[in-house]
Amino acid sequence: MSSPDPHAVRVSALFTRIAGRYDLMNRLMTFGQDQRWRLLAAQRAAFQPGDLALDLGAGTGELSLALRKAEPAAYVISADINPVMLGGARGKGLEALIMADALALPFPAGHFDALVSGFLVRNVSDLDRALKEMKRVLKPGGRLVVLDTTRPRRNILLPFIRFYLRVIIPLLGMLVTGEREAYRYLPSSTEDFLFAEELADKLRKAGFKAVEFQRLLFGAAAIHWGNLHE
Repeated sequence: MSSPDPHAVRVSALFTRIAGRYDLMNRLMTFGQDQRWRLLAAQRAAFQPGDLALDLGAGTGELSLALRKAEPAAYVISADINPVMLGGARGKGLEALIMADALALPFPAGHFDALVSGFLVRNVSDLDRALKEMKRVLKPGGRLVVLDTTRPRRNILLPFIRFYLRVIIPLLGMLVTGEREAYRYLPSSTEDFLFAEELADKLRKAGFKAVEFQRLLFGAAAIHWGNLHE
């Protein structure tokens, strides 16, 4: 049995500390836009009645709820490595909850019609491996949607974005959750992550087709989507 990924252990511990105020902080940090983004991501999944979908990195279940709203007749499994975060999802009435590591998913190949993740991919220690696992568990023709923060491009707003990420968010995190360090990590993971174009290239190299993306929040976040059609 392989030992736990140290990076995954550290990140999971961080989310355990902020789980109780996670949803509130998301609303505050995104000026209330995070719910709209999840609905947009759910719509990009293009669910059909009876589809089986995986919400990977489901956390407190907000994206799973958006998926169910987009297509009530689809079946959604919510998976996350952190049991405390999943406890928040259970409190919202979600029942199909599974603990899962994005680098070693406990599902057979070709299992899902769609896979959607929200604010997961920048937190994994091996993005290529995570994308390989996502592809493995999707059916031929399956659809992938990724919502996450991305490194903002240089533009006239970049100094203000950096100030917000580096100063305002940690301060807000301290005031709301008492966890300044956690909310230093989250903005830094955005600035250290890929540009939206680079993440799109990663998806293509992983084997996804028709990859496109939509920038959000002045380029500090994006929705990417693609499929496994030939």
